[in-house]
Parts: sequence; C-alpha cells; structure tokens
Amino acid sequence: MNLFNNSKKSDPANDETLLKRYRKSGDLAVLGNLFQGYSSMVYYVCYRYLQDAEQSKDAVMQIFEELIVKVNKREIKQFGSWLYVLSRNHCLMQLRLAKKMEYTTIDEFMELPVDLHQDVENKEKRLTVMELCMEKLPVAQKQSIDLFFLNEKCYKEITEITGYSLNDVKSYIQNGKRNLKICMEKNGEH
Repeated sequence: MNLFNNSKKSDPANDETLLKRYRKSGDLAVLGNLFQGYSSMVYYVCYRYLQDAEQSKDAVMQIFEELIVKVNKREIKQFGSWLYVLSRNHCLMQLRLAKKMEYTTIDEFMELPVDLHQDVENKEKRLTVMELCMEKLPVAQKQSIDLFFLNEKCYKEITEITGYSLNDVKSYIQNGKRNLKICMEKNGEH
C-alpha cells in the first residue's frame, strides 16, 4: 500500500462505511484505503508547517500510525476535517518538541518525566481544546490571534493583511487571549 499514491479521491459518503469496517475488522488495508484519499491533503498540511519535504513524508506515515489507535478512541463525524485537525496538531507538536529540544541540555533531558507519552497526550488534549475555543472566537479576534501567534506576524503586518486599525488589532489580540483562556478554563484546561 502506497500512502502517497493519491489516485483515490476522498468520498465522505464512503468514509463512514470504511471507518465502520475498520473498527469492526481492524484490517489495516481498510484504514489505508480510507487514508489514501486524504494523503495529499495530509502531506500539504504537514509541508505547510514543517517546511521540509522529507519531514512531511515522515509525518504522513506517523499520522497514519496514530490513526490505527485514535480512530477507535474518537467519535468522528467528518473524517476529512478530523484528519486535517489531527495532522495540524501532529505538526505543531513536532515543532514544539523540536524547539524545546533545541534549548534542552542533556542533563535537562535526563530529568524529563519517564512517561513522555502521557505528557504528549495531555498536550494534544490541550491543543484540541484550544482549537475548539479558537473556533468560538469572533472572526476578527480569531484572525488576529492566528496571525500574531501562529503565523508570527507583527501588529503592522496584521493591519496590512486585515485592514483593521492598529488599535483594533491590539484589542482583538488582547480580548481574544482573554476569551481563549476563559473558554479553556471552562473546558478543564489551564
């Protein structure tokens, strides 16, 4: 099975059938069939974040491996949308871990908790909650937060991209951060 051969196109009506069949049988060929229709999308999401073709290909394979377990643990209404979020979160986690390891000495690394897997799962849950809370923000706040924090744009660049005034951008970011924090606290994440 070649996950990068995307001759199959996704079919949301068929996705649910394949998902049910995989959950019932555990047959990886069925999951591969389902994933293959989205493999190009997953690759391009990874490439957008990782900016490296080989790392992106590796990430596609890692995401497929994650699916083997996660598909059975999650309620999935729209596979394509869910897979997009999973792919994005996977890449963001890789970037965060790479940045953290960049500044970590060997001594600090040795002091990291033994159960890093649990730590990664907790971070993934926080990212999922944060993403859900981002979706609840007013459009201007969401756009400003996304550009400022995720795309690392300065205030001036945000005003040029959005057309908002400098004061509005500052306000949207400040209020957006506050609203995100409130939403995440309501969902049990700090």
